Amino acid sequence: MEVTPYNSQQPKKAQVEEMFDSISEEYDLLNSILSLGIHRIWRRKMIRSVTAGSPETILDVATGTADVALEAARRTRATITGIDLSEKMLEIGRKKVKIAGLENRIVLGKGDAESLPFSGNTFDAVTVAFGVRNFGNLTQGLTEMRRVLKPGKCLYILEFSRIENAFLRSLFGFYFRGITPAVARIFTRDTRAYRYLPESVEAFPHGEALLSILRNTGFREPRATPYSFGTATLYEARK
Repeated sequence: MEVTPYNSQQPKKAQVEEMFDSISEEYDLLNSILSLGIHRIWRRKMIRSVTAGSPETILDVATGTADVALEAARRTRATITGIDLSEKMLEIGRKKVKIAGLENRIVLGKGDAESLPFSGNTFDAVTVAFGVRNFGNLTQGLTEMRRVLKPGKCLYILEFSRIENAFLRSLFGFYFRGITPAVARIFTRDTRAYRYLPESVEAFPHGEALLSILRNTGFREPRATPYSFGTATLYEARK
């Protein structure tokens, strides 16, 4: 099942770019409010896994406003490259990088995960947080991320997932479909991203389904670690 943010006549990537451009100014604030700050805990857990490999070069795909890139820079000595489709999200990310004094270690640029502008075997780690749901072609994006990884190095995917417990799934479904768009409406006139969120989470392969896709794409030793009752999951896979 393919979910598009709104206009089915427009390619998904173009829609995603337009959608995130439109909410870029409010994105960080709304993330903090709507997740009650839990997204920061999830990111820190992911970066702890990344640091175990002592990477010197990291590619952060769908970097957005650079939260993962900044967290990685604080906890590793790596140089970090972040790419995203949304130039307006990147502009905010660059401001945050400058304020943090990390311009010598973090470089952000516009780029497409399905056609990465890097040579093969370049990075010690590739990260993507809450971005693979938005790929136009998931298999192509995974193939590209594998291509730019050095042999033996890991891909780290942090993504929302479907909760298995029926009661909790119902509770979180009400929150995502009812509360989230209503709160978003207070801060932004464009609530499309927050209506799109629950639909894209439901449609996206999770758990064993995504592990199988990773295997079929050529990754080894894929594993999944659920966070917060399965609200989000960290996927790790080795080239």
